[in-house]
Amino acid sequence: MALDEQDEAQASLGAEIRRRRKQRGVTLTSLAEQAEISHSFLSQLERGYARPSMTTLERIARALETTQVSLMLAADPARVRRSPTSPAGAHVVRSDEGALLPQAGDSAGYARLLVRGEAAAFYPQEQVIARRDYREYFQHEQDEWVHVVAGAIEIDLGDNHIIELHTGDSLYYAGGIPHRWRLVGPEVAHLLVVQASL
Repeated sequence: MALDEQDEAQASLGAEIRRRRKQRGVTLTSLAEQAEISHSFLSQLERGYARPSMTTLERIARALETTQVSLMLAADPARVRRSPTSPAGAHVVRSDEGALLPQAGDSAGYARLLVRGEAAAFYPQEQVIARRDYREYFQHEQDEWVHVVAGAIEIDLGDNHIIELHTGDSLYYAGGIPHRWRLVGPEVAHLLVVQASL
């Protein structure tokens, strides 16, 4: 999604994508082709004038041989809060913080990263799912756990393995398994998704 003004979080994300692209010696045009996005959108993204969907960020991460979470960490610039009474290594992510990216389309929901720092042992996300259609599969090396806080979703694990989850249900699957989900209940679904670190 194009933005009217440069956004600080998106500028941080874009700078990280540009840094990794240049580190790998990849041109803007080549990365755009590999990620199946337009050259102009990638240019806007790298300058902080566009916000990618989770699907687009996954494609960019694959093309850069990194993870979606690793890129998301850059989208939440240095607002780490630590309570004066918290020990080193303890960080608070308030309800208005955390890298926030839309699902595929602005009205489809969002994902918000609930931890900061590349050194985390796992990466929890709050996800809100409002779309009723499947999009492309996600597939990464890390194990993942999904818990439905509210609503109902259907998860497609590839090869006709479809699992329906309702409020209170959880699903764990190993890294390397393709997965995608969609809303099946009458209300927007709220999920807690935890991805292992590499």
